[in-house]
Amino acid sequence: MNNLFGEGEPSPQKHRDKPAAHSESAPSPLAERMRPATLDEVVGQDTILAPGRPLREAIERDTLQSIILWGPPGTGKTTIARLIATATKADFVAFSAVLSGVKEIRAVMERAEETRRRLARRTILFVDEIHRFNKAQQDAFLHHVEAGHIVLIGATTENPSFEVNSALLSRSKVFVLQPLDKTALIAILHRALVDSERGLGALRPRVDAEAAQAIALYANGDARIALGTLELAVSVASAKGSVHEKGANSGSDPEVTVGVVAGVVQNRMLLYDRAGEEHYNLVSALHKSMRNSDPDAAVYWLARMLEAGEDPLYVARRLVRFASEDVGNADPQALSIAVAAKDAVHFIGMPEGNTALAQAAIYLATAPKSNAVYRAYLGAAESAGRETAEPVPLHLRNAPTRLMKDLNYGKDYQYAHDNPDAVTDMSCLPPSQHGRRYYEPVERGFEREIRKRMEYWETLKRSATRGQRSGTPEASDE
Repeated sequence: MNNLFGEGEPSPQKHRDKPAAHSESAPSPLAERMRPATLDEVVGQDTILAPGRPLREAIERDTLQSIILWGPPGTGKTTIARLIATATKADFVAFSAVLSGVKEIRAVMERAEETRRRLARRTILFVDEIHRFNKAQQDAFLHHVEAGHIVLIGATTENPSFEVNSALLSRSKVFVLQPLDKTALIAILHRALVDSERGLGALRPRVDAEAAQAIALYANGDARIALGTLELAVSVASAKGSVHEKGANSGSDPEVTVGVVAGVVQNRMLLYDRAGEEHYNLVSALHKSMRNSDPDAAVYWLARMLEAGEDPLYVARRLVRFASEDVGNADPQALSIAVAAKDAVHFIGMPEGNTALAQAAIYLATAPKSNAVYRAYLGAAESAGRETAEPVPLHLRNAPTRLMKDLNYGKDYQYAHDNPDAVTDMSCLPPSQHGRRYYEPVERGFEREIRKRMEYWETLKRSATRGQRSGTPEASDE
């Protein structure tokens, strides 16, 4: 039980078993060795673990109820569970969702029920990556949580609202762990550098501030990645025989520079899961930045998605959707540009297609906005789904046969092109929908012109209707 910030997969065993001794030839990774032994050593999660906070109090008083720990990788979920293991008087059993099935769950539940009945002692069950358990596996916990046979601690990187059964979620308290900021990560790196027993202190490595900043940036909120990168960088610096130019005693000390870190890192790994919540968070950020006419934010979120490996055609589909939903007829060209970007990506591939997507995103962000088309469709769809499906009015029906003509199909149809303005007062809606307005153009972009047209046509229609009622046509005002 060493590594605070890693998300390991502990095997099902009780916490009172002694850990195996470390082999000198194959020591545990630095991230594992630097796992804090107390809650006070936890860095970056003061919102839930500072003294006096509810979770801290529940752990220290051994009154913990079922909880879900939700946060990005490397933020402390497994560590908190292990610290609970050392603090609690209950039996502690760890499960991995990757390795355990319903059979193993039921066996543990039976032992927990027996322990509760015979010894009046609780069992705390830690389930790493609980989002990987299917509904049947999660349901296997439910009865035992309700009966008090177990206290469940679930750890997940995914939004529990979507990945944990609602019945189980309602019986658990969710605690959100935040990504570690650069200050927290640098504090963790410093601890590893000065700790001679668990860390790298015995090697006396020298890591300049710029190199530490580079490692923290690369880690992207994940302490396990930060410590793993530091360990590798120190190893590389030692192998290269990096020496300080002055002082005979300093020659053996590995010196970690930005150059060493750059060689170790290669490419920065962005936090992204194409099937997880962060995927939808970034899509939402892109969409809302374009809607708010912010081209800088739009191209930033676009780059975040593409550089993290998102499918460029998925991004292109989102841009096409945005063009209709949020720009609409305020700039009819927007849809053409979005579709052209999709075609360009499909034609030339990536990474060359990234600029086509960027061009479209910037165009959409700077285009005049209107959701009138979107609202028009929603209103029409609601009416179509809720109200009686009236038949198409006879005057709008085709009459290709004698029978249809005898049944008045097409009777009283008015051919728009027979009129000077190519518009008639004929209603094209069913009777119950007469006068209903679904499309309301805004006073922005090209829709301002559309609104003028519609208002003019409405004037013509009213004039024609009044003329029919009086028996004489009236001249329009325009």
